[in-house]
Amino acid sequence: MSKQQSKLLHIATIGKTVGLKGDMKLHINSDFPEQFKKGASFFLNENQSLTIGDINHERGIVRFVGYASPEDAKKLTNKHLYTTIERTRVECHLKDGEYFWFDIEGCKVVEDGEILGVVDEVDRIGITNYLCIVTDEELVNKGFAKSFLLPFNKPFTLSTDIQAKIIIVSGGMDILEAS
Repeated sequence: MSKQQSKLLHIATIGKTVGLKGDMKLHINSDFPEQFKKGASFFLNENQSLTIGDINHERGIVRFVGYASPEDAKKLTNKHLYTTIERTRVECHLKDGEYFWFDIEGCKVVEDGEILGVVDEVDRIGITNYLCIVTDEELVNKGFAKSFLLPFNKPFTLSTDIQAKIIIVSGGMDILEAS
């Protein structure tokens, strides 16, 4: 497995205990809530995993196998749940024109044949996804900002080629100049 495939992705945080049977609040940090189902296992770290014993999506409540009392469950409060890139590709299905954030990261951002920078990460602010771009060194040397944000939607994003790791944009230079 490649280094990127083995990287753990934070997809949820376990909240406080609820009730008397070890139920806990689950704060999902994923666009794919369907992956959280009875019998699904997730990592707490590279060596430890948890399995969902029961889940109520409407209430955002989960119970993990082996944690049947509030006292046991409290040990999990504020712990993060992780999955791998490989499992995400298998279990989470994208529609046409949608991409996993980890596939967007590392893409070159190009406008009119000029490389503006490389996507460092994708950040969601409100309902909009933004590309956090590390500006190309040549542009930084010309006095431009070291990084900038660009909305990952039309009219800014013209095309995305995950295989070639290139995102063609429009208006990115204007945003960089204003940064």
